[in-house]
Amino acid sequence: MQINSFKDLIVWQKSMELAKDIYKITELLPKSEIYALSSQIRRSAISIPSNIAEGSKRGTSKDYCQFLKIAQGSAAELETQLLLLKSIYANIEIQEALNLLLEVQKMLTVIINKLNNK
Repeated sequence: MQINSFKDLIVWQKSMELAKDIYKITELLPKSEIYALSSQIRRSAISIPSNIAEGSKRGTSKDYCQFLKIAQGSAAELETQLLLLKSIYANIEIQEALNLLLEVQKMLTVIINKLNNK
């Protein structure tokens, strides 16, 4: 399969799916969280596919790798925030999102390692 666009990347597609899932999860939070945890979780989730896309258009493997590392950092932030959400709001189910996040994190690691070995 030829990659013509970042939209062809499975890691980007999965991270977009994750971002949509995060929006659904944060809709379940109390309104008091709209400017706090909900907002922060959404920003972290959106940052992952955004950095994958931006990095893919930078032109060099080094730049692309740097943006993938930023996406990886955002993924770690999101994982932390989801675990905090679960500890505060035990009734909100996050396991599917965590599973998808883990898959995205693994994919990012593989891509970064391949770019570093070029």
